[in-house]
Amino acid sequence: MRRRLFDVLVSGVGALLTVVLIVAGVLLLVGYNFTNSQVSQQLSAQKIILPTKDSAAFKALPADDQNAMAPYAGQLMTNGAQANVYANNFIAVHLNEIGGGKTYSELSAASQADPTNTKLAGQVETVFKGTMLRGSLLNAYAFWKIGQIALIAAIVSFIAAFLMLILTLLGLWHLRRTPADAQL
Repeated sequence: MRRRLFDVLVSGVGALLTVVLIVAGVLLLVGYNFTNSQVSQQLSAQKIILPTKDSAAFKALPADDQNAMAPYAGQLMTNGAQANVYANNFIAVHLNEIGGGKTYSELSAASQADPTNTKLAGQVETVFKGTMLRGSLLNAYAFWKIGQIALIAAIVSFIAAFLMLILTLLGLWHLRRTPADAQL
C-alpha cells in the first residue's frame, strides 16, 4: 500500500471522528442544558426554602444531617444537590420520627389491621405525603445528576475532538511531505 493512500485514509477517518465527537459533544451539552433547566424550573416553582441554621427545624436535626444541610441553609431549592440533601437529611429524618422508624407500607398495613386508630391513620397520611415528596425530590436529583454527567461527557467529547483535529491536521501535513512513490 502506498504511504500517501494510507495517510489519506487515516486522515479521513480522523476528520470523520472529529465531526462525530463534536456532534456528540453538542448533543450532550443540549442534554445537560435541558435537564438542568427543567430541574431548576420545577424545583423553583415549588418554592421550597431550606431551613436556616438558626431555625428550630434545623437545630432539631442530628449533627450529621445538620452538617449535610448547612451549605444550603436558607436557600431556595433550585438544583438536584439541594433536593438530595433536603430529601435525605430533612424529610427522611422527620419521616423516621413520625413513623417510629416504620415505612409507609408498614404503617399502612398496621392501620388497615386497626381501622379505628385515628392517630395511626394520621401518621399513615403524613408519612405517605412525605414519602411522595421525598421520592419526587430524589427523582429531580437523579435527573440533575444525569445532566451533570452529560456536561462532563460533553467536555471530554470536545477535548477528544480537539485532539483528533490536531492529529488529523498532522496527518494531512505528513501527507504533503510524503513522496508519491513511498510505500508503507
